Amino acid sequence: MLNNETSPGRGALAGMRVIELAQIMAGPTCGMMLADLGADVIKVEKLDGGDDARQYRDPQIKGVSAPFLMLNRNKRAIALDLKSTKGKEILLRMVRDADVITENFRKGTMEKLGLGYETLRKENPGLIYCTVSGYGLSGPYADKGGFDLIAQGFSGLMSITGEPGGRPLRTGNSVADINAGLLAAFGILAAYQHKQKTGEGQIVETSLLEASLQQLYWHAAIYFGTGESPGATGSSHVLAAPYQAFPTATDWIIIGGANERNWTRIAEVLGHPEWCDDPRFILNAERMRNRDALVEIMSEILTTKSADDWLAAFDKAGVPAGPVHSIGQALSHPQTLARGMIVEQVHPQAGNVRTIGMPVKLSMTPAQYRRAAPRLGEDTMAILSEFGYDAAEIDAFIDTGVVRDINRETTQA
Repeated sequence: MLNNETSPGRGALAGMRVIELAQIMAGPTCGMMLADLGADVIKVEKLDGGDDARQYRDPQIKGVSAPFLMLNRNKRAIALDLKSTKGKEILLRMVRDADVITENFRKGTMEKLGLGYETLRKENPGLIYCTVSGYGLSGPYADKGGFDLIAQGFSGLMSITGEPGGRPLRTGNSVADINAGLLAAFGILAAYQHKQKTGEGQIVETSLLEASLQQLYWHAAIYFGTGESPGATGSSHVLAAPYQAFPTATDWIIIGGANERNWTRIAEVLGHPEWCDDPRFILNAERMRNRDALVEIMSEILTTKSADDWLAAFDKAGVPAGPVHSIGQALSHPQTLARGMIVEQVHPQAGNVRTIGMPVKLSMTPAQYRRAAPRLGEDTMAILSEFGYDAAEIDAFIDTGVVRDINRETTQA
């Protein structure tokens, strides 16, 4: 388990400055990925409550939203009233010295605030303006707001999730939000590379719809190839069999027979090598057409022994197989810990907190975990000082409600 201590050195994105107006999940996912790799991510939040994810009160860790803690490590925070004239002026000054700004407001919101891309690029022609929306900035649905659940339904993801003939189900995780954050980070890095060569900024945009549609590669291939929309298949694969979850005498396990070599090994482990010559199962196409019969006869054998027994046998034979873990089992597994996927940090209010680590490993410039998620307005005074405001100006901003600084509030309490 990794902690706050990091190896010396600078991250791959050291020197990149990001202003994060985005909130809740997609945009903050993007910002955290960039921050883990060394970017200076300044989270700009509204005065009253900040990022809406701070209001997710169940679960809490000593009064702090656990969901907020998960997605906002390595960031600094300033609380700023963007509806005020002074608040806008402060943001514009920050933009002049930034590489990237991210937002996920409904289309036109930034323009109504007087902070749209055309305004910001006048302050900084090299600015990379990243926006994550529900449906994208063009098309008949461009003005609609979007949420992960709605995107999953609109894109068809819910029609392929769950058991055959069952009601539509969302995926267990917020796949549209998370993938949109990853795509935003990907787009920012491409634009940053272009900026390094030319000095030019640009708009980077993605949407929850596109982040959902991208998940349909295999299913879209089936539709384009046949003209028919595939439906839900439970845990089984749409192109290979056997490739799904099976019951055992104790727990469920996953068996991956994605090619003929693995199918032969599976049949041997189960004690029925003759299945490989059965016309119903001889090739993947036949196994797909006769999947119900295949699952039935395999399940009869698998339920005679424990999950551990079968997994040991499959592992010895070189068959891809694994357990169906709970979230707790997955997060505490030795392999998960060995990969540095659990990060432990100290938060000034919540104390010791754990989050999921960076899933991409770089050998020369690895991710670093410098600080836990910030409190609302935790770095307001320091950030304003960096952008040239003196103590008297900062005090005036605080007194007039343009900004908020949690440290001063705590001192005065």
